Amino acid sequence: MIITGKYPSLRLRRNRKKNWSRRLTQENSLSTNDLILPIFLVDGKNKKQTIKSMPGVYRYSVDNLSLIIDRAIKNNIPMVALFPYTKPKLKDLYGSESLNENNLVCRAIRFIKKKYKDKIGIMCDVALDPYTSHGHDGLLKNGKIINDETVEILVKQSLLQAQMGCDVIAPSDMMDGRIGKIRKSLDKNNFQDVQLLSYAVKYASNFYGPFRDAVGSKNLLRGDKKTYQMDYSNSLEAIREVSLDIKEGADMVMVKPGLAYLDIIKSVKENFKIPVFAYQVSGEYSTIVNGIDKGIVDEKIIIEILTSFKRAGANAIVTYFADRIANKL
Repeated sequence: MIITGKYPSLRLRRNRKKNWSRRLTQENSLSTNDLILPIFLVDGKNKKQTIKSMPGVYRYSVDNLSLIIDRAIKNNIPMVALFPYTKPKLKDLYGSESLNENNLVCRAIRFIKKKYKDKIGIMCDVALDPYTSHGHDGLLKNGKIINDETVEILVKQSLLQAQMGCDVIAPSDMMDGRIGKIRKSLDKNNFQDVQLLSYAVKYASNFYGPFRDAVGSKNLLRGDKKTYQMDYSNSLEAIREVSLDIKEGADMVMVKPGLAYLDIIKSVKENFKIPVFAYQVSGEYSTIVNGIDKGIVDEKIIIEILTSFKRAGANAIVTYFADRIANKL
């Protein structure tokens, strides 16, 4: 970097002196256009269910989705992401409920599309962990997650979601080769315009606990997910993952979690110039909310942290704070 000028003829504080000047020279900004709101779904009627580990976040029955969708549209949030809390009796070793056209996600897609048309985008998670009795994202055989057999189910799950009206298919499972097979299936079935957002860089993180509680997989999980999610010590591996998924047909890529991986967001964006999304995951959310509620930090920290994602290169951010901060932006 070349530094021109020197003190006292150059005074960098001059540009910070007035509010209007600071706004003119601001390098990055955060708006509601950058936000994706995750929504948890639950079976039943007229439900808005609290999640103990995620204060201020709720599970909604399909008939109650308007409570949150109306607000998201009013606040100009471009897209929601759907995640189901599947009843234990519907879970099995194969995640069969993921292929049921009347499962929670499919019913929610149909409800939103019928009532709101294209006023807001719908992103759907593709993975088996909300549906398996063992809590893993793939099929479990002899204590191992089997890749290729899992991919075949993920392809069917993706196609079903597209048929229901999902706008953005988002595989978060981290199986090898699934992006190419899903893209091929979508194209073959005349869903060429359905977007594919790959969770290309998903780390085996300690930040996921509250999410697993929210979708009901936390107490079911056998072992850990280190054989398919990435080692958080690695960064070059992230570049390889993104490169493969772009070649296979990904329109956008996700880095998950967010705050502890700003370097990865920046590296991916600089290397590929592709739309990069960041996921401010449940553990980040709950930690920040706890700090705010206890008076340890000010609520303004939310926008500061989300802006750091933008500064690192994220085009959009999946955040449970979307609904809370939209009117402030």
